[in-house]
Amino acid sequence: MIFKAVSDGRPYPDHGCVTPRDWAEVPPRQVRLDELVTTKTTLDLGALLAEDSTFFGDLFPHVVQWNETMYLEDGLHRAVRTALHQRTILHARVLVLDE
Repeated sequence: MIFKAVSDGRPYPDHGCVTPRDWAEVPPRQVRLDELVTTKTTLDLGALLAEDSTFFGDLFPHVVQWNETMYLEDGLHRAVRTALHQRTILHARVLVLDE
């Protein structure tokens, strides 16, 4: 199993980070793939295979930690690409929400 779980939707409350500038304030750190719960059940194959998939977006996936669970909010294609390269850790911006 690549991820801890696959879910559809965000079970955590709205956090207010919407723009790239909002997320840029969250420092990246290492995250294990098997600790992540996805918030999407489908993957855009074009985004996965694109060589410039981060050209217009953040270099780091966005993760929300809530109730001791880490949810992959944005960057599913980057996480899957990491797994395809047989790596188990990626760098992501982790926003910690209080309960």
